[in-house]
Amino acid sequence: MGESVMYHDGNRRLQNRFDSRRIADRLEEKLTHFVFTDSDRRFIEGAMFFFLATADDRGRVDCSFKGGRPGFVRVVGENELVFPDYDGNGMFKSLGNILVHPEVGLLFIDMAEKPRRLRVNGTAEVSRDDPLMQRFAGAQLLVRVKARAIFPNCPRYIVRPGSEEPSKYAPRPDYTPPEPAWKNFDDFKDYIHPRQETPNGE
Repeated sequence: MGESVMYHDGNRRLQNRFDSRRIADRLEEKLTHFVFTDSDRRFIEGAMFFFLATADDRGRVDCSFKGGRPGFVRVVGENELVFPDYDGNGMFKSLGNILVHPEVGLLFIDMAEKPRRLRVNGTAEVSRDDPLMQRFAGAQLLVRVKARAIFPNCPRYIVRPGSEEPSKYAPRPDYTPPEPAWKNFDDFKDYIHPRQETPNGE
């Protein structure tokens, strides 16, 4: 395939080491998209939280939890979403990072009966004068994110809130986890890399 929007040399070195480059390229080809689908919009606008990854101008990374009522994140363009900044501790770790390094990653997770994950990577800008500010009660700033890549993640390790058991896919001593269903899908089954042999320890 052509130039990747998902992978750089570090990713490629590990993909080559674990013989997973073919499935990585296939996942990018089949799942990565650049325009929000109707399903993406419903998922994002129904979310009550997401995780926001940012970095400062020296590359030091921060990850933050962002929460609100369903609809506090809105898709406002084919590849653009917005979310408000509410009153917090005044540190402005995430938004301060955006001012000096606008690359961001958003991770949306649904821990329901049928779990789901969606990632949005792109560039962000922070504004106090955005015309959409008035639509978000309690907003002190508004963040616009222009997506560079939108892609789902396998949700196999997600557990439901309150569960006392780990995912059935979680490795443990003397146990071979089942393969996730997607590895047998027609789009992917001929591209799967071999499962790595690992020590059977704690």
